[in-house]
Amino acid sequence: MTHYLTLAEGTIAYDLTGEGPLVVLAHGMGDSRHSYRFVVPALVAAGYRVANVDLRGCGESSTGWAGYSRTDIAGDLVALVQHLGGPAVIVGQSISGGAATIAAALAPELFAGLVELAPFTRAQSVDLGGLLRNARHRKGTVQLGKVMMTGSLKGWLAYLDLAIPAKPADWAAERARIEATLSRPERMQVLKAMTRTSPADAGAQLANVRCPVLVVEGGVDPDWADPKAEGERILADLPAGLGELAVIPAAGHYPHAETPGELMTLVLPFLAR
Repeated sequence: MTHYLTLAEGTIAYDLTGEGPLVVLAHGMGDSRHSYRFVVPALVAAGYRVANVDLRGCGESSTGWAGYSRTDIAGDLVALVQHLGGPAVIVGQSISGGAATIAAALAPELFAGLVELAPFTRAQSVDLGGLLRNARHRKGTVQLGKVMMTGSLKGWLAYLDLAIPAKPADWAAERARIEATLSRPERMQVLKAMTRTSPADAGAQLANVRCPVLVVEGGVDPDWADPKAEGERILADLPAGLGELAVIPAAGHYPHAETPGELMTLVLPFLAR
């Protein structure tokens, strides 16, 4: 059953299943809560209450929000945890990794832990050497550039084919679902707006995080020439000893959809701690 939380600018949709400590799942840009379809059952079976949320402008949440920055998304996540009753562990992927960082830093009483999946949590700079060395990174950057500049649906689908090298069994149907959603101009406008937001606001909050952090990178994620090195940079900006890094070698940018079993072997012990 879909639930809705009405905020000042619009409404966000979420599913709530299971009983136990609260885990909030937040997806990446151009996606929806459906991306966690393999993870939710495992978390519920392990004894957690799982809130799987559509970001503002995505999935079944409303469009027409004033902004789509990580800080904006963080405010929605804080409001959701306040509504459901925390504390929570929040799992954020890509843009939501940065948003989750901000939420945990600004409302430490609401968050017991933070899991960042392939997160954009730091200000990025162009890695010319990496673009030259790594063809996957180069091709992914080109396709994302098309989305950022023109809102190209073809560019986004080409990016996904690179970013999800370990295709889930239902990928054909999932890809068609994403294509149908982003064929709607108002949804593509949200994706385009998100590609233009900077993660600098999240990077500025890394030093203020107080809860344990698990960063999970995909070893063949095309968003970085060296995903492990990006994860290490995030840990270096957190308070000493607060974060840990894991790399799933076969995964790209979506480890929760590509390699959910391997991801759960990392996340469940982290939640238990």
